[in-house]
Amino acid sequence: MIAGQAHRDGRGGLAPAFAAARARLGLVALLFALAASGWWWMAAQMRGMDEGPWTGLGAFGWFVGVWLVMMAAMMFPSVAPTVALYSHITRERAVLSPLLFAAGYLVAWAVAGVVAFALAAAGGRVWGDVFAWEHAGRWLAGATLLVAAVYELTPLKDACLGKCRSPLGLLVGSWRGGRSGALRMGVRNGAWCAGCCWALMASLFALGVMSVTWMALVAGLIAAEKLLPWRAVAVYGTAAILLALGVALLATPDAVPGLTIPGSGPMPMPMTG
Repeated sequence: MIAGQAHRDGRGGLAPAFAAARARLGLVALLFALAASGWWWMAAQMRGMDEGPWTGLGAFGWFVGVWLVMMAAMMFPSVAPTVALYSHITRERAVLSPLLFAAGYLVAWAVAGVVAFALAAAGGRVWGDVFAWEHAGRWLAGATLLVAAVYELTPLKDACLGKCRSPLGLLVGSWRGGRSGALRMGVRNGAWCAGCCWALMASLFALGVMSVTWMALVAGLIAAEKLLPWRAVAVYGTAAILLALGVALLATPDAVPGLTIPGSGPMPMPMTG
């Protein structure tokens, strides 16, 4: 009788666990669906807009909108395990709090995008067309890739990547309850991710921020660093790729596959606010 009761209790205990697991699986599927939708939208919107290194960012409102969709497309697949872990810790079947966590993650990257836009605007006002390919643009793009390669091997990168790869301690140590807490924790997690990936995103600007090809490469490198079990292989492999691209961009840019040399292609479509 006791064994039968234990068996019934075990089945009763497993049912909520299975329901929670299904909810987390559905949440991950939703994040991947949003990312896929973002890639589809970006591919349609960016057609003809790639001007190569230091592509113009357009109007502020237009750029912020595109940047948010871009971050969702690039980052949601690699952050999905963290969102699922947060959902598991909350022990809730509802997806609202985990989605607020993901929204907070995007808020952190939105701030990073605004900073990038401000730096580009300030640089244009102070130094004029220094980023033009025929001036210093080529050398600045190559130098950006080399700096990004070096950053991959720094202690700061290692610390930030550790938070992204093993987020349990970060989630537990900075736990905030409620929906506002979910948003704040998402912002905090996104800030660590920005610290981990800012050099890779700078490399995207240096290669062509409106290029789906370079978006896919950078997104793949970010996912590899966060998700592959061989951390050292992912980090050193990323550094090697950035180093090779930087050297090639400085020495023989025409030989870089997928790179649009400014002024060598058709006129881009105008970007409006």
